[in-house]
Amino acid sequence: MSKEKLSLSQLEQYLSKAAWILKGPVDASDFKVYIFPLLFFKRLSDVYDEEYRVALEESDGDVEYASLPEFHRFEIPDGCHWDDVRNTTTNVGLAIEKALRGIEQANQQFLYGIFGDAQWSNKNKLGDRLLVDLIEHFSQYTLSNSLVDVDILGQAYEYLIKHFADLTNKKAGEFYTPRSVVHLLGLILDPHEGESIYDPACGTGGMLLECVDHLRANNEDYRTLKLYGQEKNLTSSSIARMNMFLHGMEDFQIVRGDTLRNPAFFEADGLKTFDCVIANPPFSLKDWGAENWIEDPYGRNIAGVPPKGNGDMAWVQHMIKSMNDTGRMTVVLPHGALFRKGSEGKIRKKLLEEDLLEAVVGLGPNIFYGTQLAACVLVFKQNKPADKKKKVLFIDASEQVRVGRAQNYLEAEHVNQIFNWYRDYKEVENYVSIATWDDLVENDFNLNIPLYVEKIIEDNLPSVEEALADLKQAWEESQKAEEQFKFILKKFI
Repeated sequence: MSKEKLSLSQLEQYLSKAAWILKGPVDASDFKVYIFPLLFFKRLSDVYDEEYRVALEESDGDVEYASLPEFHRFEIPDGCHWDDVRNTTTNVGLAIEKALRGIEQANQQFLYGIFGDAQWSNKNKLGDRLLVDLIEHFSQYTLSNSLVDVDILGQAYEYLIKHFADLTNKKAGEFYTPRSVVHLLGLILDPHEGESIYDPACGTGGMLLECVDHLRANNEDYRTLKLYGQEKNLTSSSIARMNMFLHGMEDFQIVRGDTLRNPAFFEADGLKTFDCVIANPPFSLKDWGAENWIEDPYGRNIAGVPPKGNGDMAWVQHMIKSMNDTGRMTVVLPHGALFRKGSEGKIRKKLLEEDLLEAVVGLGPNIFYGTQLAACVLVFKQNKPADKKKKVLFIDASEQVRVGRAQNYLEAEHVNQIFNWYRDYKEVENYVSIATWDDLVENDFNLNIPLYVEKIIEDNLPSVEEALADLKQAWEESQKAEEQFKFILKKFI
């Protein structure tokens, strides 16, 4: 087992190899179900050992003292350590299940259910030989605090999430938003020390952790943030919790559940509210719980009832209801949410009348995994600045992409350009427009970006006089060329 400090590239190769070991008996879309829990299990065991050694040295070798719970962030019960599993060669899957459940039971407040529900003891899929190889592969490095920086481990974890998104492209949009899009939302949201951040469709936690990175980049104390997330998918919600721990976060709550049907966070007078709300919810969700929305017990139908087969505006209203009195939010939606008529049109009108929408940003096509559709970012604020009231900023960023063969990419320079347009709040020909209330009324509250950002096509065609002069010159030159040709031809006849 290596005792040298690990680099990011070493960790990335280490995690990629683990996926290759599973290839064959396990479908690529299920890799994450097994790799993430094992990585977290190894990390917990190695950190426990490190804490144990420190306490042992402090107590001059007092084993009982070094085993006290107060010296360990998480308890590892007897028989549930990584080494216990490593020393097992038969029924390895059963040993893994026993260890993971034991750790969850011993740390119920923080870790209950965190390892998910993978069927480790299914020998048809995971034979003893394969699991022994996987355990041995993970055993080659020590993932203690002294040998792996939290930042590096967190980055490697993010790499692994993206790696699985690449492997399972057709489904990846369900749990992975391109990092550049997440970064753009974080820049616009601009969280600060002591604020609460909420993602109602948090997936694996990337948007919450982007807010952490935002504070780090601004030299603010990210540990003062209070993070909240809800996610319906069991595997993704478990990964989100592991992701938080592996990034060194402590003040967070990630709850598994259906946000639109059963929101998880409450205060005495109703839904809990937050300083910042951020999300990329499932696009145009069909079975979202419309039957409960007409008389929503949580009071989220503030602008109306969305259509039964499309939950986009249900997410928007839930997020608005989750903002506190000074709250702000950024949300990614499909472009259709900007212009679809019927009940969605009525909801848009009501939200605009409430003057909650600050900006609409149209992103380029084919930058999300699993869909070629172009998406948009909507920015809402409870209290818009005086100079922005009854106005909406429209940004056409459809050209801000690097075109690839199978997919387009939002690069750092594109993100910076879009954010600068948002921050500057100035009209830019072909790209940025500030719509007044009269403009919105004139367009019947349709937010389709081309209605506000007109493309000015430069007319580089010559005038009639210039065209005739060019034609005359070309004719004269052709006549000269013809005379020259005849002259040369006579010499050979």
